[in-house]
Amino acid sequence: MGYDVIVVGARVAGAATALLLARRGLKVLMVDRSPVGSDTISSHQVQVPGVARLARWGLLDGLVAAGTPPTREVRFDDGSTVLRGAFPALDGVDALYSPRRTVLDALLVDAARAAGAEVLEGFRVEELTFEGGRVTGVRGRARGTNALLTYTSHLVVGADGKHSSVAEAVAATRYRHRPPLAFASYSYWSGVPITTGEMYQRPGRAVAVFPTNDNLTMVYVATPLTAFADARADLERHYLATLDRCGDLGERVRAGERAERLRTTPDQPNAFRTATGPGWALVGDAGVVLDSITAQGISNALRDAELLATAVADGFARGDLDGALAGHQRRRDAGLHAMYDLTVDMARFAPPGLGQRHLLAAIADRPAEVSRFLGMFAGMESPAAYFGGGNLLRILGARGIARLAGAAGRLAARRLCPGT
Repeated sequence: MGYDVIVVGARVAGAATALLLARRGLKVLMVDRSPVGSDTISSHQVQVPGVARLARWGLLDGLVAAGTPPTREVRFDDGSTVLRGAFPALDGVDALYSPRRTVLDALLVDAARAAGAEVLEGFRVEELTFEGGRVTGVRGRARGTNALLTYTSHLVVGADGKHSSVAEAVAATRYRHRPPLAFASYSYWSGVPITTGEMYQRPGRAVAVFPTNDNLTMVYVATPLTAFADARADLERHYLATLDRCGDLGERVRAGERAERLRTTPDQPNAFRTATGPGWALVGDAGVVLDSITAQGISNALRDAELLATAVADGFARGDLDGALAGHQRRRDAGLHAMYDLTVDMARFAPPGLGQRHLLAAIADRPAEVSRFLGMFAGMESPAAYFGGGNLLRILGARGIARLAGAAGRLAARRLCPGT
């Protein structure tokens, strides 16, 4: 075999996987059809757990040196309650970052190269090679040439996104699949200074505002997919009209200048895929993809890369790659199910329930509780546990729960008997 591992895709998941494997002494080739550091549709945010990983890998200083500003505090406004607070710290990290992908992807690829991974840009994988049902490598062409080249390896890792050609070639099973529920639009604005991150929830809308590189502000809008047909006639008008529903945000954005075109995507499925098979594995969006409304994609990719690289390196060390990968899917999925459920729920844009409204009102003047709430959105605590009965009881108390139950009962009665 020419390589221990071939990684198809040099974005966040692929570059992080190649970096970690190369640091473990494996012979790694990473290929991508696009130039390293080219732009791509992105959820931008590296949540606190993802930033902590970058810090452990020695890459956070490089991200900061590239002019990526930290966000340590967030203003969360759901239309009835406003929360202001800071993220809890994790391994000494207390901020999220929202880098341009031109910065983050290049940083990871450069680190992978420095660790010893070979990087082949402008190479389009046309097919996988197989022997006895096992993947043995890739075959494709370099940009501008007609020569068909074959590279062999013990393992091929598909890090080629939600429409992964590797996943398709190995017929990776999809499960917990939900079709797209929302579409997203975002752009970068100059002259829109912010002192904290901003998040807004409005009926049928979600908005996020965070600082990014080059003194720009990234402004993101999510909307139910059912509105896409009407919105696409004038996407910028739809986008700005949404910002006008968020206090003075529309006015502040209009006072600035849009630095680049508006990017819009309705292609936001939610799904898991089988993670490994004979001679292959999937990482990042190729394996698990979520709607951007919770901005978990980059952090999930970094976590997935670390889990997969550890399993692969251990498998090579003990001479049992298949055995080492056998439990990887379970480990990958264990920390994602609750966030997946929250993401799908948010992408449905269901009106906030009584429980959420009471919870937010109860924590608004309690900084430690606001911090924990933000930490849940950052992936530091399971949403299922946070919104569970035990935590509601802890925050609201027995009397608060009783009042909540009484209010729910009265609401149900009014719906059944409007004259009561």
